[in-house]
Amino acid sequence: MRRTKKALTSGGLMEIMPVQDYLYAGEERRRLYTKLMHNKGLRLVGGLLGSLLMSVAINVFIVPQGLYAGGAYGLCQVIRTLLASKLGVETGFDLAGVLYFFVNIPLFMLAFRALGREFFLKAAICTAANSLFLAIIPSPAVPVIPDMLTSCMVGGILVGFSGGLVLSCGCSTGGLDILGLYLSKKGSRFTVGRFSITFNAGLYTLCFFLFDATTAIYSAIYNVLSNLFLDRLHRQNVTVQLLIFTKKNDPQLPRYIMEQLDRGVTSWAAKGGWTGDDVQVLCVCLSKYEIDTLRQVMQQVDPDAFYIVQEGVHAGGNFKRHLG
Repeated sequence: MRRTKKALTSGGLMEIMPVQDYLYAGEERRRLYTKLMHNKGLRLVGGLLGSLLMSVAINVFIVPQGLYAGGAYGLCQVIRTLLASKLGVETGFDLAGVLYFFVNIPLFMLAFRALGREFFLKAAICTAANSLFLAIIPSPAVPVIPDMLTSCMVGGILVGFSGGLVLSCGCSTGGLDILGLYLSKKGSRFTVGRFSITFNAGLYTLCFFLFDATTAIYSAIYNVLSNLFLDRLHRQNVTVQLLIFTKKNDPQLPRYIMEQLDRGVTSWAAKGGWTGDDVQVLCVCLSKYEIDTLRQVMQQVDPDAFYIVQEGVHAGGNFKRHLG
């Protein structure tokens, strides 16, 4: 009979999940996440949901405050405002969303040539959906959150989260995402978030001179916050070093790393300091997104193996970035 621990609470005794059950539940959650994130259909659905959430966050929290979203869409917002104020161009929908779609046409061509047909198709679908959502989702006449700084923070967190979800699903809402992914794949130090922040520094400087300092400053706060969240959630863009320690000299694991993940692997022989047993050490650099799959294979090959993950490493040279 399995024994469980009990803890005293204000309502009496509460049964606590055994440690092994807790660990098993965590592993099951990781397996479910991996299964979902590697299903092409579900990834596209996730990209579309992320596009919807991003559009809602922009139109509900950012646009009512008179702020600018940044990136290619932010540039379209500036053009829309100038057309309305200088030329009197008014439409029954948000013109920025339509302009955004046409701005993305040359970027789609770049995505097709440099990032692959599959990414191009998903990016085209999500960008078209995002443009439609931005055009049809109404913006409140009065800000939902009166305080501008709070609106920036809420909108920035939601846009960063949704943008990270879109990219983690191997999709894109177009604009600077495509340019950022292209530069990142080419080995540049620019991530999607860093490239966006750099571009928007110029855009918000333009807003400063065209409109007012308050608009430019709060728009910049929103943009920096959203891109920081995006970079943290875009797991394919987070490079890690993985050290695997296994007592089984099985070629299956390094073969999987090289053939299925398309990653190089370095191995060397070592000895356990306490037991003196022979140990094989495998060293591989890969994205944080790929660790979930590799962890499952490692569990099958050697359940007793353990690993160390080091984030924040910079891999250059012949290192390939798998961003899809």
